[in-house]
Amino acid sequence: QLQLVESGGGLVQPGGSLRLSCAASEITQDYYAIGWFRQAPGKEREGVSCISFSDDITYYADSVEGRFTISRDNAKNTAYLQMNSLKPEDTAVYYCAVRLGVGVPLGPYEYDYWGQGTQVTVSS
Repeated sequence: QLQLVESGGGLVQPGGSLRLSCAASEITQDYYAIGWFRQAPGKEREGVSCISFSDDITYYADSVEGRFTISRDNAKNTAYLQMNSLKPEDTAVYYCAVRLGVGVPLGPYEYDYWGQGTQVTVSS
């Protein structure tokens, strides 16, 4: 079964940057897209960004557009989320997930395999 491991989280000051990584145990043609999601305390999990494996279709939540950049390296079975100009409201546990079906949605319920998450805290 596909395994995903996130890394790169931590504590950063407002305006700072972090780069999250998501290492997958395998990437095959069965998997269509990979996404980043986050969940803050007391809030529902929300989609941050997603990208297809076969081409460069990407989507971003309005709240991160222009600040976050998603990318993937299929040769390394790894996806990344570069987060710049971080704000306190970006504080959350960040998860990566892989989708089997065609499409690149931002809805968490559209994804099939999940990592364990990595904490991002933006605070002075």
